[in-house]
Amino acid sequence: MRAINKRNEPASLTEHREGQFNNYNNYVNKDDLRHTLVTEQRGLCCYCMGRIHPNSQKMKIEHWHCQSRYPNEQLNYRNLLGACLGGHGGGKKSQHCDTRKGDKDIKWNPADPARIIEDRITYEYWGHIRSKEAIFDRQINDVLNLNLPVLRQHRKVLINTIIRWWKREKARGNGRVPRSRIDGKRNQILNGNDVLRPYCQVAVWWLDQKIARIEA
Repeated sequence: MRAINKRNEPASLTEHREGQFNNYNNYVNKDDLRHTLVTEQRGLCCYCMGRIHPNSQKMKIEHWHCQSRYPNEQLNYRNLLGACLGGHGGGKKSQHCDTRKGDKDIKWNPADPARIIEDRITYEYWGHIRSKEAIFDRQINDVLNLNLPVLRQHRKVLINTIIRWWKREKARGNGRVPRSRIDGKRNQILNGNDVLRPYCQVAVWWLDQKIARIEA
């Protein structure tokens, strides 16, 4: 997961919310919402960081607080996120993200600016995502199913890629990687194109651990 910087909601959502007898189901301009969510999330699912595209065949509109138990938040833009299909139509063991979550709650919203999601998760060499907070760690596994083997493998590919880069840099610097090179690599991953590489936050997290050790 990576922090989501919520921007301005689509005008059609604002207009719909301010009308009479409005709810999420009778909001007809969901394509506006999909486009805005995908753009601000830079093409990544709010939970697993897989690729999403702004159409109903390639993403879901996720209500962080579900509609059934939090009806007053169904049109609250800060409660709306873009999620992948998450194995929709398959068995429960293969489902993840919003499809697996359903109406359940999770402790942290990746779009909450007061609680940065990256501060609450870590990654392991084999691609596992973890949290030091026991409740959230259970939710990562049981509610979101983010340690599904296929997702672990995607993250492991990114970890292996950044480790290879690190080894090359160490060899070039006679065993030392300058902070400027780490910052440059980090910026290269996050800047440039509006769309990020799927699961890229795993590599950013790994580089941030190196930076923390340098500054310690």
